[in-house]
Amino acid sequence: MRRKAGFLIPIEVAILEAAVALRKAGQSEVHGYELAKVVQGIRDATRLTAYGTLYKALSRLEREGFLASRWEDPSLAATESRPRRRFYRLTVEGERALADARAAERETTAQRPAAAAVR
Repeated sequence: MRRKAGFLIPIEVAILEAAVALRKAGQSEVHGYELAKVVQGIRDATRLTAYGTLYKALSRLEREGFLASRWEDPSLAATESRPRRRFYRLTVEGERALADARAAERETTAQRPAAAAVR
């Protein structure tokens, strides 16, 4: 199923909300696992059915320009005996997309009672 360009699905909205929350907490960049924990805290945890779901959504958000990413220095990961992490950062376009998604959600919610009254 294709969706309209720029339309965010719930997991993508949750990821962008998590990125905003983390930035407000002083973290401008965050790795995927940390995002997953925050997403689960913000939204219904069942939306994140698997980490593969998260990373596919992160990839889509980056392709759309809503997130930017970078790989950490390999020497840091080697020093800590773990794989390298990819860090994600919310872009200005991502902030706009989240604001648009929230506005669309508010508009849809505001229209529901009116539609029910017409029946």
